[in-house]
Amino acid sequence: MPTLTDLVRDHTDLTDTDLEWLHALVSDWQLLADLSFADLLLWVPLRSAAALPADGASRTGRGRPGVLDTGAAVPGWVAIAQMRPTTGPTAYPEDLVGKVVRTGRRGLIDVAWRERRIVREGDPEWGSGIPVREESIPVRRGAKILGVIQRSTNLSSARTPSRLELTYLQSASDLATMISEGRFPVPGEEPNMVRSPRVGDGLMRLDRAGKVTYASPNAQSAYRRLGYPTDLVGEALGKITADLCDTGEPMEEALSVVLSGRAPREVEVESRGSIMQLRTIPLVVGGTRIGAIVLCRDVTELRWRDRELLTKDATIREIHHRVKNNLQTVAALLRLQARRLRIPEGRAALDEAVRRVGSIAIVHETLSHTPDELIDFDDIADRVITMAGEVSTPETKVTPKRTGSFGVLPAEIATPLAMALTELLQNALEHGLASRFGTLEVVAHRYGEGEVSHEPAGVSVWGEWTAPGANEPRATGAEPERPSGRRLVTVVADDGVGLPADFDMESTESLGLQIVRTLIVGELGGHLDFRPREGGGTEVVVDIPLDHHHRPTRP
Repeated sequence: MPTLTDLVRDHTDLTDTDLEWLHALVSDWQLLADLSFADLLLWVPLRSAAALPADGASRTGRGRPGVLDTGAAVPGWVAIAQMRPTTGPTAYPEDLVGKVVRTGRRGLIDVAWRERRIVREGDPEWGSGIPVREESIPVRRGAKILGVIQRSTNLSSARTPSRLELTYLQSASDLATMISEGRFPVPGEEPNMVRSPRVGDGLMRLDRAGKVTYASPNAQSAYRRLGYPTDLVGEALGKITADLCDTGEPMEEALSVVLSGRAPREVEVESRGSIMQLRTIPLVVGGTRIGAIVLCRDVTELRWRDRELLTKDATIREIHHRVKNNLQTVAALLRLQARRLRIPEGRAALDEAVRRVGSIAIVHETLSHTPDELIDFDDIADRVITMAGEVSTPETKVTPKRTGSFGVLPAEIATPLAMALTELLQNALEHGLASRFGTLEVVAHRYGEGEVSHEPAGVSVWGEWTAPGANEPRATGAEPERPSGRRLVTVVADDGVGLPADFDMESTESLGLQIVRTLIVGELGGHLDFRPREGGGTEVVVDIPLDHHHRPTRP
């Protein structure tokens, strides 16, 4: 289904400023639908060159040829948005967004557009087998009419309205007048968020003095939870709310102003352990402020859950911080033990253990500073690369470098990947670049995330790489098959002595490479490939799936 923006730009001559106004209106018109107990359809005029359906029929497709009535001031209308009420039955169960009609097929819309006023004349329509009362409300921005709202009320369940329903309908009538005068949505006000109070959460109607003239049962209940036991009607809402929330600490001066109905705003108040969200909508009709609508919603449970989540996040970060400290303590103890050893092999083994523990500590240190379990792995990779470069001998000083970006990774991928990267860099320095000068580079690139992927310059990420399991012969010169899904491909490349002639990853006795294979293949469900580098040296390709459901369980 086309979006509101698509329909406006494809079918109309409205400007970007007009489009922003319509977006602000649509973001808040659930309020009007609920207060009206009616469906809302937003119609905007077609540009003069737009194609129209023949013989007055409607269509929902775009770009079809039709008959153009050049004699009409407005050739036709396109429905760009639709809203159904949550307080009553719908008049239009089908989706009408994208519908195009000729001028004359919706008479009340034509009149509202031409005469720039709300049109309520006419008998109920029975086109769908149920009585529907139609009204048309012009949408004004400044001196310009942008379109017309068709308000359709299903009359099949009509009965004598209660006081609540009469208050809703009167408030809806005032809002409709404000829309036709260009006063709603409020110019300069930010579009309301999804969690703003709704009509059914609780509604109060205020007069010009800020006193409550009507409070719905839900609004009365919300104020009782705040500690106000009596009827709200006749009370100054701003004063009683300020008194209820008076904790002896300085309060926001605008609270009384907002809750007296003089300013549009959303606030939260707290009293006796209850938290309530309030939204004030001043009603300005004919240039005169006649009162306000105040919507309220009890958000106590929601805010307590938010606070619990913040507390849990802080606890998790503290745990990561303590784990990092403990790992650093373990690394320090291993260093002390290594200094006391007289056997070179034992000292080297402990030094390797220190580096492995250090790579894990780096991940936990980063997690201790983040509000979630997502990590910018580029920083970790740079620190691991720097740590590896510091252990190379002064005679053959090698400075590893990184090309490309790892991006943001979850902690469950970052920890084993940091360890594997540490092992691969250490292996390249100890075996490929031992006693010689050379270069060591880490190349990272992500695939399958919607963008056009280009391999980093200087290193062939894929080369002869073929997805495991693709055993069928490939035509000469054909592009190798790449694994599907979101993937991170990392290449550790050096220009050292290269791989031994009898090298076999499956049967290697190197503890470091066995660790890498366990982490990449077993834990992350990825693929590992050692191959000669063009021009001499070695390339290790690490291919990791980033989609969780692609990752097998650890063997």
